[in-house]
Amino acid sequence: MPLSPGPTPDSSGRWRREAGELGRSLARFGPSPGPRWHLGLQAAIAMALPVVALSALGLESVALLAATGAFATLYGGRLTPRERAGFVPIVAAVLWACAALGVLAAAVGPVAVAVGLVVVAVAASVLVFGRSVGPPGPLFAVLIYGLSAHVTAPQAAHAVHPALYLGVLAASLAFGWLVTAAPLVRRSHRGAQPRALRSLFPAALGTATTRTLVARTAAVAVVGTLIAVIVDPERAYWIVGAGIAVLGVSASRRVALSRGIHRALGTAAGGAVFLAVSIVPLGGVVLGLVLGALQFVIELVVVRHYALALVFITPLVLLILSSAGSGGPELAVERVVDTAVGVGLGILSSLIVVGPRR
Repeated sequence: MPLSPGPTPDSSGRWRREAGELGRSLARFGPSPGPRWHLGLQAAIAMALPVVALSALGLESVALLAATGAFATLYGGRLTPRERAGFVPIVAAVLWACAALGVLAAAVGPVAVAVGLVVVAVAASVLVFGRSVGPPGPLFAVLIYGLSAHVTAPQAAHAVHPALYLGVLAASLAFGWLVTAAPLVRRSHRGAQPRALRSLFPAALGTATTRTLVARTAAVAVVGTLIAVIVDPERAYWIVGAGIAVLGVSASRRVALSRGIHRALGTAAGGAVFLAVSIVPLGGVVLGLVLGALQFVIELVVVRHYALALVFITPLVLLILSSAGSGGPELAVERVVDTAVGVGLGILSSLIVVGPRR
């Protein structure tokens, strides 16, 4: 029986170079794509003000959930203010529909939630990749579906009434749109004629890259949901979301591996930050300001150092969930474990290639 040949000098050298590049990526910032403070400020305001306002009114039980309306403001950052004013409402409508589907699935039962998670992940990937939407990809459609199902499930310890939750989310999404449209008060931002959405987001469903990304997303969603039955059945969307985040919007295996390592390490560090912050009791108003500050920093950092961005993203997510009554310090451990599983799935799914290689 012939023995398999060992690694050649060329292959071992290539792996050393790849490992060295991954190590260097953790120690350096990527190039700046341009000013992002205005995008960070919009996302911070869209997240902080609803939380602060509802907390001041004594509605802290749902105030933190209103922060999810800021998700819509994270899309279309490369567009002009007039173009974003037309695009963000579409994103908001899609996210609200995902939330409504999560609420409906939660009312039916855990099996419906699991099936819906796969459906939402695949449908969102077809929509996002098929229309060249770009970052942050289908991630937030999956997260808002899973969060909605989790907090409104009848068996949840602190279940939120579905109608109240969907109403608060709709209001926060509408507020997020107003924040993105606010620059239009300046005449200089109203002058340029907006480009058609069809030209801004050309169809790309038939390309090999899109088919590959959709296939990888489907694999992560199906396998991640099945694994969650054993690892963390209440938060399968964490595992699936972590895997989808690793995929990003690129079909490159190197990018998937790099993002996976960044996400795992950044989440672990962010979990430690959450444990340190959770020791200090924060009122709703102060917590809203903290979330806004975290979101501002995230938008400045995420395009230049993914692992560092996760150091801020992780406590932001865990603060929202813990303050909404979905757990305490143990959430940090669960988040790290779920992320590690999702990262592994995301990296493994990068082996899937549909169509000819580019």
